[in-house]
Amino acid sequence: MTRINSSNATPKYKWQENIEHKINPSRWNSNLIQRFTVTITLLTLTFGCIPARQFKNRISSTLEKNPISINNCDLISHQENNSQISTLASHNSSSTRKCASIDPFSQAVRFATKASNLAQYARTKQQWDRVAQEWVQAVAWMQAVPPENPRRVFAEKKVAEYMRNLAYSQQQAASAPSEFNPVSFNSDILDIQLKLYLSYIATVGVPDVLIVGSSRALYGVAPQQLQQYLMAKGYPRLNIFNFGINGATGQVVDFQLRQLLSSNQLPRLIIWADGVRAFNSGRVDRTYNSIVASEGKRLLLSGIRPQLPQAQSNFASTCYQFPQAHNVFSPSPNFPLATLQEKTIMVGDNPLKSNNYTKHFYTSIRIFQKRFSNLDSPVPQSGFLDRPIKQISSNSTSYTQYSTQVVQTVAIANAANAIDANGFLAIDGQFNPSYYYQRQPYVAGLYDGDYASFYLGGIQGTALNSVVNFTKSRNIPLVFVNLPLSDSYLDFVRWSAEEEFDPWMQRRAKENDFIFLNFNLYQPQLAKNEYFFDPSHLNRYGAGAVARYLAANAEIAWPR
Repeated sequence: MTRINSSNATPKYKWQENIEHKINPSRWNSNLIQRFTVTITLLTLTFGCIPARQFKNRISSTLEKNPISINNCDLISHQENNSQISTLASHNSSSTRKCASIDPFSQAVRFATKASNLAQYARTKQQWDRVAQEWVQAVAWMQAVPPENPRRVFAEKKVAEYMRNLAYSQQQAASAPSEFNPVSFNSDILDIQLKLYLSYIATVGVPDVLIVGSSRALYGVAPQQLQQYLMAKGYPRLNIFNFGINGATGQVVDFQLRQLLSSNQLPRLIIWADGVRAFNSGRVDRTYNSIVASEGKRLLLSGIRPQLPQAQSNFASTCYQFPQAHNVFSPSPNFPLATLQEKTIMVGDNPLKSNNYTKHFYTSIRIFQKRFSNLDSPVPQSGFLDRPIKQISSNSTSYTQYSTQVVQTVAIANAANAIDANGFLAIDGQFNPSYYYQRQPYVAGLYDGDYASFYLGGIQGTALNSVVNFTKSRNIPLVFVNLPLSDSYLDFVRWSAEEEFDPWMQRRAKENDFIFLNFNLYQPQLAKNEYFFDPSHLNRYGAGAVARYLAANAEIAWPR
């Protein structure tokens, strides 16, 4: 019962080691900071504009007043008589323009107050988005307090506080119900992944490569690392999306590809990453049975496909403005930029291009990354801003009134919220059998429901044939990858199933002209415990290793 060291095993070349080192991601809180980074940059990329949203009557209409406009000089409000903004005259040969001298500290407090007030009434995803947008404004203006200003030290503390509030707001937005509620398929992960996939297509386009399968695929194949490895081999930048679903079987993948997705939503190459459990027709297929009984399935049968709301325009109608670049303070010695790691900001798989509105943010973003990369992340014991925040008048000077409740950065407890923009769920933990089984009961294969009444063929075998015939009819290459399992998981019952599965799949792959890669049997180096976070699921390091082996495989005809 040992794995086979195949002569076809792919060695780890020097270039692969370098790539793996460069793109090995940090822990979840760095990922969360990158999400804040994308939020800040996206706001600036829309020329300082964000969409206006209609809130319920219980949210004070006075919070929506005083829009801000901008000219080429400075920021000036045409509707607000702000005593802290003094009007200046700027002369040139052609005309006289009015410019504004802004107190960034008071502007920051104004946005923070608005965010705090909105947060007390926020319930939906759209409302929490608005709260986060106001915190972004507050952070930007508080950063603009010059280093020579006596308020600067206090302002640095407020930036940290505002960033924690922004973090909490974004976490709430991710988990709050949306005002747009598409029909469910009775699977939380499927519903979330479907909305993300449709949004990905609307933003990036149909992916070149689509990864499907169960939770083993969701955790076990890293799209962005696969993209980087392929680029290192000379391939163009491929858009890769992981559409893994918890509990997916052959029947679920067949439904996913042939019924759920339309023909113009299908990729150029499909990687089905899973294992023998997905093809055991003797087990109860709970996920598929739930989908069949769902309202979403009923509507599909009537010809109604799920879709996201269609906006009339991608452009915003209400504009916010960030401080001008020349107002941004230079970091103090406490923020040594030379030691900070530069990070590329990505939307989907496409790097964002900077413009005049975003250049001055990069210094700030690097400060945030440095400041919050090592924060602990306890979950708050109470709600956000449970106590009312006192309103601040425009001419207030008392620092105690500027305070808002400090909110801890929230750990992402819900796995759905941890799925990245490419559909991948990365886990850091490393599997230690002696430690793991002290806290979790060991379940032998004989008592494992996934292997109950083990039988290859039947309804799951029929589903495999259906997927193969469908992809062939659409000229979409299909690659099936049997993902690795840890040695402690492979007892006699499970190993016997693996030995039966290999020739069964090899025969079907040869007869139907698709690629079958058995990483569990022929790549024993992928079975290391440090590549797993539990006995049968890969962690982010294992997912990166799988991506490396996929990219190095000469059989796969990657799109060009």
